[in-house]
Amino acid sequence: MATAFDLFAGAGGLSTGLETAGFSVLYANEVESIYAETLRKNHPETLVDVQDIRLVDATDVLERVNIKPGDLDLLAGGPPCQGFSINAPIRSITDDRNHLFWRYLHFVEVARPKFILIENVPGIISFEGGDVVRSILKSLQKLGYDCGVKILYAAQYGIPQSRWRTIIIGNRVGVASELVFPPPTHLASGRANFTQRLDGRIIVMQSAPALRQMLRPAATVWDALSDLPAIENGSGAERNTYATAPATAYQEMMRRGAGDFIFNHQCAGLGAANLVRLPFIPMGGSWRDIPYDLLPTGMKRARKSDHTKRYGRLHPDGICSTILTKCDPHWGSFIHPHQDRVLSVREAARIQSFPDRVRFFGNLSQQYEQVGNAVPPVFASVIGCRILDAIHGASFELEQIQTSLRWGTV
Repeated sequence: MATAFDLFAGAGGLSTGLETAGFSVLYANEVESIYAETLRKNHPETLVDVQDIRLVDATDVLERVNIKPGDLDLLAGGPPCQGFSINAPIRSITDDRNHLFWRYLHFVEVARPKFILIENVPGIISFEGGDVVRSILKSLQKLGYDCGVKILYAAQYGIPQSRWRTIIIGNRVGVASELVFPPPTHLASGRANFTQRLDGRIIVMQSAPALRQMLRPAATVWDALSDLPAIENGSGAERNTYATAPATAYQEMMRRGAGDFIFNHQCAGLGAANLVRLPFIPMGGSWRDIPYDLLPTGMKRARKSDHTKRYGRLHPDGICSTILTKCDPHWGSFIHPHQDRVLSVREAARIQSFPDRVRFFGNLSQQYEQVGNAVPPVFASVIGCRILDAIHGASFELEQIQTSLRWGTV
């Protein structure tokens, strides 16, 4: 079985997806102890290292998992991205989080993996005028890696969520990395509010127009959530039963290996003022549907073109806005399509494509954080499948479109 390391692993979105694709994740590093607890309990075969990666000796890690330099198939990781985000209040190269990239590169230099995978926010492309990405690519090239960088849209890979991510793939085994990126498998469109070019070249992954008729329909919010039981505002249970049998292929995929119970189907509570507002918001509606007198004071001065996602109620036939570390209606569209409450942790995890067998630990706020900060596992699996195929010698063509999802039919 192909081997992988997962750095900056969080609650294990990358690890979960890579394992589904066919990798054995031997080692994972995560500095947050409660994230590491979730990671360890869901990945008992992985050596989970809970310490600051700046203190980790990569040579020692290789010895602990009995891997020689050059034998590791994939080094994956999502270094902290807050300092790179276009939404960060201050974007500076002096931000300590940005320098954690160089610890990832240290692992590359010591482990000499066949492939590397880096995940980050789209804002990294414009950060410092693109110099940070250029520096990363140049550093990898000096280590002997052919690299490609693209921005991928999660909804185009069967995930019911508007989530864009910058992906860097590199290898030292003679494969053209640009061809390893997975072509879209689902028909979904999204608005890109970030720089789409690097050195004059569009790097947003797109499907060939002639092949779009072959794409599957986008997965929807209701495809993901309709089998989960109703709960009240601020309630739910740590362990619950499903409301129905799986009604969609997406639900079948999420429930595989989960047993008879679901966990983490609990939601944060909204205050009295918000509970008065919610009944006015129809499916697909937003703060614009709330009577003026009931709007939060700060939003009474808003223009209709402002805050387009705030107090949004999800439409069952649509996709969700980007899952964040809080399902707070003031941050976006996180109101349940039919119930006057925000999404539960499990519902957010479903939209992130975490299978129900993955259980989150810590308090409610920590569980939401773990889900929101994660790489969607199906997204990771699709990329992992392509890398695994490349490791096994597959020959890629630019017009290829069908990616074999090892999760089953989506």
